[in-house]
Amino acid sequence: MIRTENLTKIYEDGTVGIREVTTDFPAGKLTSIIGPSGAGKSTLLRCFNRLIEPTSGKVFLGDTEITALNGKELLKARRRIGFIFQQFNLVDRLTVLDNVMTGRIGYHSKARTLTGSYPKLDVEMAVAIIDEVGLKDKLYTRVDNLSGGQQQRVGIARAVAQEPDVILADEPLASLDPKLSHQILGLLKQFNEKYGITVILNIHDLEFAKQYSDFVLGLRGGAKVFWGTLSELSPEQVEYVYK
Repeated sequence: MIRTENLTKIYEDGTVGIREVTTDFPAGKLTSIIGPSGAGKSTLLRCFNRLIEPTSGKVFLGDTEITALNGKELLKARRRIGFIFQQFNLVDRLTVLDNVMTGRIGYHSKARTLTGSYPKLDVEMAVAIIDEVGLKDKLYTRVDNLSGGQQQRVGIARAVAQEPDVILADEPLASLDPKLSHQILGLLKQFNEKYGITVILNIHDLEFAKQYSDFVLGLRGGAKVFWGTLSELSPEQVEYVYK
């Protein structure tokens, strides 16, 4: 579903974010990107939808080369990629429902978006997704009145409301305790399996990766040092990734 060819990002100060990463991320699977802090995990993930512009290399979404698109074509492609942020990136003054409805912005005109006059079917879909993440009783609650775990569920619901082919999750557990982390990963796995959405996430905790992932990509110093299934990830390879 996502494929990279020699993807490289070097920042203006010379810092290497990622270096010549070539990998296929299988469609319909959940893949965890692991590695120590500074390994390039977030940089790689944000290059997929060009929140960060790569220095060189290519990114493909199916048969579409994301790195060759601009303007409306890039916006159209981004509609197929949901993104879950570490710090939630919700609009605090809006309700849970209003925040989830922002996931539908890419499908409607600017006028309809500004007035908030979304089609009835869109609203019904959003309510159903909010119910799936366990927040139906919070539909009209402002998100700044929610806990961190609840806000991350809103972030997941917003991403799913896009009807994406892929969901990218950038350290979605960073602000959560272990119990809430299991809940969030459980929801991502649920949507992955129920709707066939490809999920790619950055994760620090290797034990969580082992419990929920189909595939693992290991990064160190911006370079790919492991790719495979969990059964192929040996203790020696883990040590090498985190060395």
